[in-house]
Parts: sequence; C-alpha cells; structure tokens
Amino acid sequence: MKTIVDTCVWSVALRHSKSASNGIITELKNLILDFRVQMIGPIRQEILSGIKHETQFQNLKENLSGFTDLQLNENDYILAAQFYNLCRSKGIQGSNTDFLICAVSANNNLGIFTTDQDFQHFSKHLPISLHIPETQ
Repeated sequence: MKTIVDTCVWSVALRHSKSASNGIITELKNLILDFRVQMIGPIRQEILSGIKHETQFQNLKENLSGFTDLQLNENDYILAAQFYNLCRSKGIQGSNTDFLICAVSANNNLGIFTTDQDFQHFSKHLPISLHIPETQ
C-alpha cells in the first residue's frame, strides 16, 4: 500500500536525530526503497516552509523532486471539510492540512505514516489507515 508520509516524519528524518527516532528513519527509508511514499502538495509545502538559507531550500527541493505529488481534487477538499466537521462535533481538533491528509488517504486507499498522535484520535471516527512501522 502506498503511504502518505506526514511532515513530522520528514522532519525527524531531515534533522537526523539520534534518539528513539531511528526506527522512524529506518521505516521511512524502507518506504522510499519500496517506492511506497506518496507525496501531496500541502506536505511538500510544509516541509519546505521555514528553510532559512536559499541553498538548503534548493537542495531540499531537489531531493524531494523524486516524489511526485498526487493531484488533489474537489472531492478531497470537500471530504476534508466533512471530516473536520465530524471530528469537531466529537470534540476533536485538528488542522486543515491534517484533515486534508485524512481525506486523501480515504479517497485513494493510502496509509498515513505519522508521529502526530492526533491521527490516533481521528482514526476512531474516520475511515483512515495508519501505517504501523514494521520496525515496531
């Protein structure tokens, strides 16, 4: 199954943290080697946002260019709004991008690889599949 890799996972990998994140980095490498990473534009934007130095920005942009964006459509945005409204009615908060990730996952049968615990709450009410690393 192809998998949307959330910004927080990319962040861990790009910072090269030496802590307990090694399993996360290993899993991301495995997904990349298996050609199972699915990029979407909003995640690409989040990854590239806040880069202070133009050289770093260009290098990262180039490195990410190997991951083609899945084209989002009107139904993705409508479903994201529905997911937002449903979760909000259950007292669960989330960002627009998080609910867009959930909608794209549901509409395209994609897993979601994230370290953001909010997705655990979302998954109780939304038809999403969270990617569980094989290294766990």
